[in-house]
Amino acid sequence: MSKFKCAHCRGEFEREALIERGGELFCCEGCAGVYEILNASGLNEFYERLGKTTLNPAWGAKNAAQKSQEDLAAIYQNYVKNENGFSKISLIIEGIHCSACVWLNEKVLFAQKGILEVNINSVNNKALIVWDENEINLAQIFALIHSIGYEPYPYDAQAQEHRLAGQRREFYARLLVGIFCTMNIMWLAVAQYGGYFTGMRQDVRSIINFAEFILATPVLFYTGSGFFRGAWTALKNKTQNMDSLIVTGTLAAYIFSIYAMFSRQGEVYFDSVAMIITFVFIGKYLEILSKKKAADTLDNLNSLNLNSVSVKNGDEIILKSAQEVRAGELVVVRAGERVLLDGVVVSGAASFDLSSLSGESAPAYLSAKDGENEIKSGSVCVDGTLVYEVGAVFSESVLARIINLLETAAAKKPKIQALADAISARFSAAITALALATFAFWFWRTGELSAALIVAISVVVISCPCALGLATPVSTLVALGAGFRRGILFKEARIIESLAKCDTAVFDKTGTLTSGRLKVSKFTHSGKFDASALFSLVSGSDHPISRAVGEYLRANFRDLKLLELKGFENIAARGVRAKFDGINLAGGSEKFMRELGLYNGEAVRETCYFFAADREIAAAFELKESLKDGAKECVDALKNAKMRVAMLTGDNEYAAKRVAEGLGIDETVANALPTDKAAYVERLAQQGRNVLMVGDGINDAAALALSSVAVCMGSGAAVSIAKSDVVLMRDDPVSLAAAVRLARRTYRIVRQNLAFSLVYNAVTIPLAMAGYVAPAVAALSMSLSSVAVVLNAMRARSER
Repeated sequence: MSKFKCAHCRGEFEREALIERGGELFCCEGCAGVYEILNASGLNEFYERLGKTTLNPAWGAKNAAQKSQEDLAAIYQNYVKNENGFSKISLIIEGIHCSACVWLNEKVLFAQKGILEVNINSVNNKALIVWDENEINLAQIFALIHSIGYEPYPYDAQAQEHRLAGQRREFYARLLVGIFCTMNIMWLAVAQYGGYFTGMRQDVRSIINFAEFILATPVLFYTGSGFFRGAWTALKNKTQNMDSLIVTGTLAAYIFSIYAMFSRQGEVYFDSVAMIITFVFIGKYLEILSKKKAADTLDNLNSLNLNSVSVKNGDEIILKSAQEVRAGELVVVRAGERVLLDGVVVSGAASFDLSSLSGESAPAYLSAKDGENEIKSGSVCVDGTLVYEVGAVFSESVLARIINLLETAAAKKPKIQALADAISARFSAAITALALATFAFWFWRTGELSAALIVAISVVVISCPCALGLATPVSTLVALGAGFRRGILFKEARIIESLAKCDTAVFDKTGTLTSGRLKVSKFTHSGKFDASALFSLVSGSDHPISRAVGEYLRANFRDLKLLELKGFENIAARGVRAKFDGINLAGGSEKFMRELGLYNGEAVRETCYFFAADREIAAAFELKESLKDGAKECVDALKNAKMRVAMLTGDNEYAAKRVAEGLGIDETVANALPTDKAAYVERLAQQGRNVLMVGDGINDAAALALSSVAVCMGSGAAVSIAKSDVVLMRDDPVSLAAAVRLARRTYRIVRQNLAFSLVYNAVTIPLAMAGYVAPAVAALSMSLSSVAVVLNAMRARSER
């Protein structure tokens, strides 16, 4: 009975099993519905891109959509993240077979109002989707994906690990079969080669050939099955890849060897077939191990939210997944356990290792009785036991923000990878053309099919698009992991390249080069000074100078009262003003006092805070701050790296000069408002400089936004992560120098790997074309080149 194809999924069915609609045949109502949706949306191009690829029938969409609706609350709670007012989720989209499927899903999703970002990885079917909840919700997104015949479900690290574990077991089995059979083939090949010198009867040679055929067959079709799948996928999409080259070469040698074995004309090359597959497979195995090593940091972090925490429930201790714990619950932490949620210590005391957060090796002591009672996720209890109250769910914790940051960074490609991708896209087709030309030349020259075939196979096998493809992503992945272990978080992978190219470092002084903890060193006042009025005024400001004055007042004046001020106004980078009992109050910098017409004396040399009451200066505070440990070392390291270093500050000229001289900075801008800092960075950019701006992310947001790379120092505060490209978890300037060294080293390694890949192919391919390389040697050479690229990339881990 003749078969008919479904117009959507392309599956073949008997005519009676199909339904007809609009002149087209479909296997089910689901496929008919999807076909109508695509046509109504003007997405008929999907079927052209699909080619001969078959899809799974879409009959289960309705039930799956209903299931997703029932589980929606749990999905929102456990998997949806909120960033800048938008929702984000990582999904696995089941049913994606090829680039056409990726194209269709992205097209359909992007066409919907409210979907802001869609990134789908065709290798692991993982999709990152960002949307505006006011325009579209998750249920609608799920239904949309279902409507075109695909099955979405939230990405779960534990489920993914189970799937990968199964893949690893299959991988090991294929590896063992390949090694076992190839080693035995090599022994047989040694005996056969010996026969050339000592003589061997044809019947014995035929037996050896048949034994090699038996051993080579599982190597080619079982150990090499992954290469065949990859080659078939490429063929269906009318492209070529490394798998295409391997399959073409080995299959040609295998078929020719079968012909030679039965016709007894020419040599057999079963040993070459087995060695090519096995060597390349071993290379893949080493490559996977290295890539897993590079990705371990992120994988380990992802698995943390699966761990259980001890929750105090009355007199009982119960275990809960970190994602199930809610704000306000009490969690018990014992020695050796990792903190998975942020909170505040309520009882007990313990020491914590913060190295996974900041790279700081010295343990921190936390106690309910001390002021240091805020506990952060990611830290590890070294000794002691304490109980803390959870402040926020796991998705809002410092650890979750770090995991999200690293996931996003790993997903986005650096600019230099575009070059490698462009070369790789044309590489396989070019090699195929060279191999065919080589075959034609050698067949014309020697008249021997076997000789021409073997040389052509060597050309196909020795070429290595893999090394080109691995040059950038592995190096980047290693750098992200190495940076995290040092308390350096890159927001995107491309930032590593941008940071490596920076030639100018601009510092906002307070909080980066100096401690930011100002202390009053001198205090003068007049008869109109009211300590409570000033205390009330500075209490309304978060500026470090205001806080320092407030601390001085609390330490030196008793009976301070918080007065009810009216008309309170905070003027950025200048000061504050308000009214109390009809009296005008103002506090702030010398510049602010001059603008108000309250001060016309000589310019002050140190950082000063003035307090005016009833339009007269009632008090003046002189403040000083110390340089941060490591600030001088950082500046020296940047200057040794041939970077121009400048400092911006709102302080006066004298205070700025004093700090700059202590650090060896030649270029400073004092009395700078946030707008002045932004204008300075913009001028540098207009001069063609690649500017690295280092600030605290609070009063220099505009300057940070205008720089090539924005760096914030701190301990992973939300404001720092939101406004920067690089977050230094350790409040230590030396980390900045380490970040620059790491970025430059990584960029250098990427260029080395790209250069090595190009030189390797430029040298080895002509040698193979000239007939100087045997297929087995070609396979070994190609595998070693990929491993060499990965091992070179791993050197970024050793950066100190």
